[in-house]
Amino acid sequence: MIKKMKRRGPSLDMTAMVDVAFLLLTFFMLTTQFKAPEPVPIVLPSSNTQIKLPATDILMVTVAEDGGVYVGEEGQDDPRRIQMSDLDDALIQLRSANPNLRTVIKADRNVEYGPIEDVMAALKTARVSKFSLITDLEGAGAGTAAE
Repeated sequence: MIKKMKRRGPSLDMTAMVDVAFLLLTFFMLTTQFKAPEPVPIVLPSSNTQIKLPATDILMVTVAEDGGVYVGEEGQDDPRRIQMSDLDDALIQLRSANPNLRTVIKADRNVEYGPIEDVMAALKTARVSKFSLITDLEGAGAGTAAE
């Protein structure tokens, strides 16, 4: 009498695949930057209103403590410093290149009101009727917007 052997399915060694998965995970964890460093340090004023900013299509107008104005799209590594007299032309140029841009003013808490007023006048000249001001939520330290 012939004895039949039991059939076994093929077996795969998954050790190599697990090693590759952990190497990829480690690589992405070590090389990912979650937030780009700010080119100009800004201390935001606080407010009670909390409106989340959209993730894309943001035109950031930054007013530094010394009154310097920087313009650039969110996510750009280095927004360019611009003279106040050229701000309205730069806004028109950027908005004509991308009409979906939402304008946001990010001003330092200690800046005088004059430069911010000049920025708002340039926005009016560039026919930007709606913009947001970035503030910190009181006690939270989160970057929110107040319209």
